[in-house]
Amino acid sequence: MIEKSKRAEYELVDEGIVAYNLSKVPFTQEPSFVHINRVIKGPDGEVLAGIHSVLYCWKCLHIDVLWVKEECRKEGYGSALLVGIETIAKVNGCNLIHLDTFDFQAKDFYLKHGYEIFGILDDCPSEHKRYYLKKNL
Repeated sequence: MIEKSKRAEYELVDEGIVAYNLSKVPFTQEPSFVHINRVIKGPDGEVLAGIHSVLYCWKCLHIDVLWVKEECRKEGYGSALLVGIETIAKVNGCNLIHLDTFDFQAKDFYLKHGYEIFGILDDCPSEHKRYYLKKNL
């Protein structure tokens, strides 16, 4: 029977794939997953921009989210967050960063910062493209 998983079951599945991966390729970092998240705040403490990423298993960094409040775009916040995360990644021995973005998001921004497209998923969502990018450090 297939049913909605509970938190403990989610963690069990997650731990299962991590253990399997470790049995095939030794991890090169400890701890295995390091969340690197940063925000930029205005003078009043309001969050203007942020980035969520994880340095995982083999000193690879996955950027999950980079967001800049619409009225703050073109002020350099996204670049500051990206360069900051890349610097932290390098200090931690990372040699590969990867992420995905949609055609209506920030593909050109990442290309400007030295990322390259290694895959495209068409019609995700319908009539749009999802781009997969990487950068070797």
